[in-house]
Amino acid sequence: MNLRRVLAVTVAAAVTTPAAFAVAAPAFASAPSVIRAAERPTYEQLKQASADAEKAYDQAVTAKDDLYDALEADNSPLKLAKDTAEQAAEDAADARNAAEQKVTDAKDALDRAETDADKAEAQKALDAAEDALVKAEEAKTKADEAAKAASDAYYDERVAMVRDYEKAKKAVTTAETALKEAEAALKAAGESVRENGLTSLAHGLPSKVVAGTEVDFTVRITNGTERTLHVDPLVLVSAQAYKDSPVTVQWSDGSAWHTLDSGTQHVNRIESMKPGATSDVRLRVEFDAKSKGGDALALFAADASDEYNPSIHGPMKRYDFEVLPAGSKPGDVEDAEPSTPDADDDQRPGAEDGKGEDNGKQPQGDASEPATDAEGNLASTGASSSPTQIALAAAGAVALGGGAVYLVRRRRTLAG
Repeated sequence: MNLRRVLAVTVAAAVTTPAAFAVAAPAFASAPSVIRAAERPTYEQLKQASADAEKAYDQAVTAKDDLYDALEADNSPLKLAKDTAEQAAEDAADARNAAEQKVTDAKDALDRAETDADKAEAQKALDAAEDALVKAEEAKTKADEAAKAASDAYYDERVAMVRDYEKAKKAVTTAETALKEAEAALKAAGESVRENGLTSLAHGLPSKVVAGTEVDFTVRITNGTERTLHVDPLVLVSAQAYKDSPVTVQWSDGSAWHTLDSGTQHVNRIESMKPGATSDVRLRVEFDAKSKGGDALALFAADASDEYNPSIHGPMKRYDFEVLPAGSKPGDVEDAEPSTPDADDDQRPGAEDGKGEDNGKQPQGDASEPATDAEGNLASTGASSSPTQIALAAAGAVALGGGAVYLVRRRRTLAG
């Protein structure tokens, strides 16, 4: 199969069946080995697929532009061969005409000869002129044939280049489509998804806290999903009535206590938390003894990631409790009960300045639907293709772009 036929087959496969494209791809370039049709691509694979698709698009554009420049330049070796052969044919025609004129002149000289010696000399010159004419005509025939062959080769090349250019334009369109789909798949995978099974519940946080006393409690993180997650517990303890009376919140890493700044923060990352696993985060809080008393709240949630999603949000729980003035005797105090946060409570770190994945706006409470199915797969985002198809399309785009570049490089090699 010649090169142009291979390109045609590859383009057709890319347009019709991404998987078939991956099979045809070795004619030009190796598709990403990490992507196989039977697997769901990870986030890193989607990132690589997007990068590969962008590279393939750039290669396809470069190849198209190179082919266009080659058409415009019209300076291939076959063009030079054609021009040389045509000039040789013109020279051979001139030589044949000159030889024919010598025969005519020799005949005139023979007619004018009067003596036998002059006639013999004139006949000898005529015979030589006629022999030269025969050779000149043979040379002209060969030159004409060579010129035609060179011309046919040149115009065949031009036709092929035009066809290749049209295929290269289609390759750009195909690569552009693959790039857009790969970017859309990456964007969809990078958007925050909701996992209601990733819970954060406080234990030992009293419903009443006396200012100036230290309260120890834990937040139990439970991975109730079917996915192994890297979890970042999220903590906020706030009392709007005490802006001038600071609240000290600390968390323990098992060997030391660390003080949180104000605002919602992540604490003590839990690596590779398996499905069904739990982990307790030790916390302690103390309101300044100068606090007069009033309402306070604590917010707890868990952010997470896995190989498929970089931004997974568990539901947030709100705990309302009362701060009593220093020296108060509250007696027996029950633990604060979890409730659904207000609409503006769920502010993930970075949301205030627009750096959060979703500007801090998340569905609230247990009634909201998770953004993943039972297997932890992304729910439908409205895209026309699955992530696996996107990955395969990107792999095909890489092969197509590589093929276009190979086509141009091969032509340059032949030209050299």
